[in-house]
Amino acid sequence: MQFKKTILLAALAALGSGATSIAFAGVSADEAKKLGTSLTAVGADKAASADGAIPAYTGGMTTPPAGFKNGDAIRPDPFASEKPVFSIDAKNADKYAGKLTEGAKALLKKNGDYRIDVYPTHRTVAFPKFVEENTAKCAVSAKATNDGRSMEGCHAGFPFPIPKSGFEAMWNHLLRFNFPSTIKYRNWNVDSSGRPIISTEGTIVQEFPYWDKDKAESGIYYRQRINYSGPARRAGEAMMIVDPLDYAQKDRRAWLYLPGQRRVKVAPDLGHDTPNPGTAGASTFDNTFLFNGSMDRFEFKLVGKKDMIVPYNTYKMAYASKAEDLFKAKFLNPDIVRWEQHRVWVVEATLREGKRHIYNKRTFYLDEDSWAVVASDEYDARGQLYRAGFAYITPSYEVPAPSPDLHGIYDLVAGVYSLIGYTAETGGIRPGKALADREWSPDSLAGSGIR
Repeated sequence: MQFKKTILLAALAALGSGATSIAFAGVSADEAKKLGTSLTAVGADKAASADGAIPAYTGGMTTPPAGFKNGDAIRPDPFASEKPVFSIDAKNADKYAGKLTEGAKALLKKNGDYRIDVYPTHRTVAFPKFVEENTAKCAVSAKATNDGRSMEGCHAGFPFPIPKSGFEAMWNHLLRFNFPSTIKYRNWNVDSSGRPIISTEGTIVQEFPYWDKDKAESGIYYRQRINYSGPARRAGEAMMIVDPLDYAQKDRRAWLYLPGQRRVKVAPDLGHDTPNPGTAGASTFDNTFLFNGSMDRFEFKLVGKKDMIVPYNTYKMAYASKAEDLFKAKFLNPDIVRWEQHRVWVVEATLREGKRHIYNKRTFYLDEDSWAVVASDEYDARGQLYRAGFAYITPSYEVPAPSPDLHGIYDLVAGVYSLIGYTAETGGIRPGKALADREWSPDSLAGSGIR
């Protein structure tokens, strides 16, 4: 009720001032005092869950396990010796229905041999000290403006650790903490016959200027450049996107380099429900990281927080698996995917009147410790569950950072699925240095392509 009251007051204030859009402001100084006391520094509940399945937060994992050497890109599994506490399959799914996403329930119902192995919960997510300090400042100063599309009043911190709207929670996801990296990756698709194929492979350079303490005025929170090396028909292509904090004024900028034409093209369509070329069209562009880009096509409603069973601490899958073992017909090998019980924020997105998208409704589940979307349900225009997404969060304990980039999409209608950002066989994820700004120009993209 408090949430509804806050939104109503914000709407009335905007109408009274003659404004054309609604802005969502930060919390009071008194409410911000919860950070670091009853809440963690970034806004999660510190306490354990009522049933004890989720332990109290004690600072996350900041000490790498034995076997990890500084500079390694492959991270050993600190929980390799643990066994599942219980398993969920089609026979007992009803018992756990309240803690499963609709997508997980659909996979269990559709596949009699599908299984979810649930392990002990470990709240491993941790952040550098500056992230926690800046989040405390941002809690009272950040604003979501232009109907939630833009964010201002915060840098190098989570802007809305105590969110009052779905837009604010989703901004925390869009701005989730990460580190500059250069990654060799493969995206895999498994078709309806069970045949796994590499949809694309290449090198991703990604940076997060928002988290660079020296770039407070950049206005950019994320930029990514991909140079494709496969399949053969795409080798030599390159793509670059730049995402702003103020989508209302600048919007996403995107470019493609096509070696056959030997020129760079502006690509304004690389967003929303454009089929993602990285998955050969098996998902939408804004399915990347389960959601990315502008929030202009949906209304985002904050539903609340609940205990859910989601993939978590997936070190075995992310760093120690082989493709031939992981990619099975219809679903990822249950023996390799680790699930745990965690508290998540639930955000419902409904298509705005007058807007178009292949999804009419979406439900996002945001991990309370990292703010990353860790699961999603996507519905088509008929209201039928269409696709289900899962992120396989695997904290980089030596940074420390949550690292939720590995993610996948199940198409429940076509019976296919994809996994995006798989690096277990290509060297893992290594933190790197940010490139100079001149490296993020269209001319530089042309120079990086292979003719």
